[in-house]
Amino acid sequence: MGLDHIYEIRCPVHGFVALNAWEREIIDQPAFQRLKRIRQLAWTDQVYPGAMHTRFEHSLGVRHVANLLFDSVVRNSRALLESDLGYNETGLDRYRQLVRLAALLHDVGHSPFSHSSEDLFPERDGGGKKYVHEEYSAAIIRGPLRDVIENHRANANYAFSADDVAALIEGSAGAQKGIFWRDLISGQMDADRMDYLLRDSHHTGVHYGRYDLHRIVGTVTALRSGENSGLRVGIQEGGWHVAEALVLARYAMFTQVYFHKTRVAYDIHIREAMKAMLPNGRFPRPTELDKYLEWDDWKVLGLLAGGQGGEHGERLTQRKHYRRVYRSNEMMSHRDRECLEKLEERLGSLLAERVPAGRSKAWYKTDGSDIPVLSEQDGVARPLSYFSRAVSYLGKHDQVFLYCRPEDRLEADRIVKEVGGNGLA
Repeated sequence: MGLDHIYEIRCPVHGFVALNAWEREIIDQPAFQRLKRIRQLAWTDQVYPGAMHTRFEHSLGVRHVANLLFDSVVRNSRALLESDLGYNETGLDRYRQLVRLAALLHDVGHSPFSHSSEDLFPERDGGGKKYVHEEYSAAIIRGPLRDVIENHRANANYAFSADDVAALIEGSAGAQKGIFWRDLISGQMDADRMDYLLRDSHHTGVHYGRYDLHRIVGTVTALRSGENSGLRVGIQEGGWHVAEALVLARYAMFTQVYFHKTRVAYDIHIREAMKAMLPNGRFPRPTELDKYLEWDDWKVLGLLAGGQGGEHGERLTQRKHYRRVYRSNEMMSHRDRECLEKLEERLGSLLAERVPAGRSKAWYKTDGSDIPVLSEQDGVARPLSYFSRAVSYLGKHDQVFLYCRPEDRLEADRIVKEVGGNGLA
């Protein structure tokens, strides 16, 4: 087949996803095929039985959405891209393919059962901060996938290095002028978010994450976000309501699906079971990719079937998961905090796990990453939170969940009622 041959893969969310021969060869690599063995939502199928989808299909969907967004930005703001960034047709074609590759590979570094095991990433040397899955993605691109990126015949037209693709995912200085396009890969209105909300809604059978993708695609544009800020990816004023709907869809998915009380309990157990399986309770470092890539859901499930994973492995296989006995308000008052502290003290050894549900810090950030909206009246870019009262109120949250062992449930419920907490079954 020639380099211009198009392969179509049927997607339950987007219909057909079209790949070129280069992208087809990349997804055939073992490091990418591994994503077929990593579930998108960990053990969410214990609550929503259809949630068996994988990072593989999600990655194809993100590539598809990123391509739609790129083409729309060019269509809606070609003159601005030419004047401010100096793009000609050749430059646009080059960055289009770079965005496609970065979108396709953005999740290639995920650990087994996705986000549920990320707490087991090792710490970087010094500073105490842990590695994140994006750093593993970048390491895989620069390692096992370097040859298929740099030495594929199609690359004669682009001269990409593996570093070019990794830098766009990282948002590092190596991305150079291409950093403009990173908003399509990582941001509050990125292709990743647009795909997973629709895909997770589809597979869980809920409607919370649905929004009008085609309207967003039709109104996404490049704009000047300030006198000295350069270009940003934003949205035309006619599309701000659907941008708002995207933000609210994410909020609903987190509160109704991702933070579902039983789903969170299984995250606890899979994390702790894998901690018991891994050498020193941590994944290998990004410098040890051969060892890291051996870990996927299949390996973990095999070890669980073999009786490994300790107490938490048993709870997974026997479905004796922790029970949530308390949920604080999303925004705690001083009185709420006093109640929580008293409750934790009274529960004592009955308290099996304290889960801060607000780890993402804010449902929507109204800082410099606020989605810019291009005003029709005066041509000035203003943040989405300026237009949307609902979005402006989606600030930080500090919700906490308390879990106990099922065998301690009755006693824990009694204590919660005595303290006067908001106990939930």
